[in-house]
Amino acid sequence: HGIRREYTTPYTPEQNGIAERMNQKIQECVLLMVQHSRLWDGFWAEALLTTVKIINMSPSRPLGLEIPHEL
Repeated sequence: HGIRREYTTPYTPEQNGIAERMNQKIQECVLLMVQHSRLWDGFWAEALLTTVKIINMSPSRPLGLEIPHEL
Protein backbone atom coordinates (compact mmCIF):
# COMPACT_ATOMS: atom_id res chain seq x y z
CA HIS A 1 0.00 0.00 0.00
CA GLY A 2 3.02 2.31 -0.04
CA ILE A 3 3.13 2.67 3.76
CA ARG A 4 6.62 3.03 5.14
CA ARG A 5 7.53 3.20 8.83
CA GLU A 6 10.24 5.66 9.80
CA TYR A 7 11.59 5.80 13.33
CA THR A 8 12.75 8.97 15.07
CA THR A 9 14.59 9.64 18.29
CA PRO A 10 12.18 9.82 21.25
CA TYR A 11 11.28 13.31 22.54
CA THR A 12 12.57 15.12 19.44
CA PRO A 13 9.46 16.44 17.68
CA GLU A 14 11.58 18.50 15.30
CA GLN A 15 12.52 15.25 13.52
CA ASN A 16 8.89 14.66 12.60
CA GLY A 17 7.88 18.01 11.13
CA ILE A 18 5.02 16.75 8.94
CA ALA A 19 3.21 15.08 11.84
CA GLU A 20 3.86 18.04 14.14
CA ARG A 21 2.44 20.45 11.55
CA MET A 22 -0.69 18.31 11.18
CA ASN A 23 -1.10 18.22 14.97
CA GLN A 24 -0.81 22.01 15.04
CA LYS A 25 -3.37 22.35 12.23
CA ILE A 26 -5.83 20.07 14.04
CA GLN A 27 -5.34 21.95 17.31
CA GLU A 28 -5.95 25.32 15.62
CA CYS A 29 -9.08 24.06 13.84
CA VAL A 30 -10.53 22.60 17.05
CA LEU A 31 -9.90 25.84 18.94
CA LEU A 32 -11.48 27.93 16.18
CA MET A 33 -14.47 25.60 15.91
CA VAL A 34 -15.21 25.74 19.63
CA GLN A 35 -14.69 29.53 19.80
CA HIS A 36 -16.70 30.28 16.68
CA SER A 37 -19.65 28.15 17.78
CA ARG A 38 -19.59 29.87 21.18
CA LEU A 39 -19.87 26.51 22.91
CA TRP A 40 -18.15 25.80 26.19
CA ASP A 41 -14.82 23.96 26.21
CA GLY A 42 -16.54 20.68 27.07
CA PHE A 43 -17.22 20.22 23.36
CA TRP A 44 -13.55 19.96 22.40
CA ALA A 45 -13.76 16.17 21.89
CA GLU A 46 -16.62 16.51 19.40
CA ALA A 47 -14.79 19.36 17.67
CA LEU A 48 -11.67 17.18 17.44
CA LEU A 49 -13.56 14.27 15.87
CA THR A 50 -15.26 16.63 13.42
CA THR A 51 -11.97 18.29 12.45
CA VAL A 52 -10.24 14.96 11.78
CA LYS A 53 -13.26 13.73 9.79
CA ILE A 54 -13.18 16.90 7.64
CA ILE A 55 -9.45 16.50 7.00
CA ASN A 56 -9.86 12.82 6.06
CA MET A 57 -12.75 13.60 3.70
CA SER A 58 -11.00 16.51 1.94
CA PRO A 59 -8.75 16.22 -1.14
CA SER A 60 -5.06 16.15 -0.29
CA ARG A 61 -2.47 17.75 -2.56
CA PRO A 62 0.36 15.32 -1.59
CA LEU A 63 -1.96 12.46 -2.56
CA GLY A 64 -2.67 13.90 -5.99
CA LEU A 65 -5.95 15.45 -4.85
CA GLU A 66 -7.22 12.04 -3.76
CA ILE A 67 -9.35 11.78 -0.62
CA PRO A 68 -7.49 10.02 2.22
CA HIS A 69 -10.64 8.24 3.38
CA GLU A 70 -11.09 6.65 -0.03
CA LEU A 71 -7.49 5.51 -0.25
